[in-house]
This record gives sequence, structure tokens and C-alpha cells, in this order.
Amino acid sequence: MITRKRYPTDLSDKQWEQLQDLLPQKRTSAEKQREYINGILYILRTGCSWRMMPHDLPNWSTVKTYFHKLRRDGTWERINDTLREKLRQESGREAEPSVLIVDSQSVKTTEKGAHVATTAASK
Repeated sequence: MITRKRYPTDLSDKQWEQLQDLLPQKRTSAEKQREYINGILYILRTGCSWRMMPHDLPNWSTVKTYFHKLRRDGTWERINDTLREKLRQESGREAEPSVLIVDSQSVKTTEKGAHVATTAASK
């Protein structure tokens, strides 16, 4: 249970229920894991540096290490995939997208390169 004042970036109980089972089950308690995630969300939302994380959240270096560990072992990608699929299904859509759109303008601008257009004008 959180004993500090909540931040707007903190997970709600419902959000934590959905996320908790997607995290690796290690020796870290669920309460600590939730606070680590709250620290990560604070950093992502505010854009502050790790060292500027508020002191009532877990130690910044612990939260940073946890973030990088979850990134390395693929947990963030699994969380994103699972929550995206769940959201799509809840909105009555297929779990996986079925259409891919390629922006043809991006392809056309790389055919000759930028120097061709600029050097022709300077002659």
C-alpha cells in the first residue's frame, strides 16, 4: 500500500491489476514493483532526469536499473503487445492489425537524394 501522497502518474489499482501479471515474478515484492513502475511512469511523463526523481519514490538508480532490466528482457515489448491486443479486442477489433500503410512521399524523396535538387539550383 502506498503511504506517500499519490502523483498523477501513479498507477490506479485497476491499471496495476492488469500490469502486475505481465511483470517478471522475482524476489521483489509486488508492492516494490508497483513503486518502481510508478517511478518509471513519473520519469516518462515529466521528462525529468533520473537523478531528479522525487525522494518519496524509490531510489532513482534502483528504478533506472529496473527499467533497463525490463527493456533488456523484452518485458516492455510484451506489456505493449498484450495491452494493445486487449484494447483492440475490447473495442471490437481484431487483436492484430490487418492493414499496413506505407507513406509513398517518404519513398519518393529518397530516390535521388537531397543534393541533386540543391546543386541544380546553384548552377
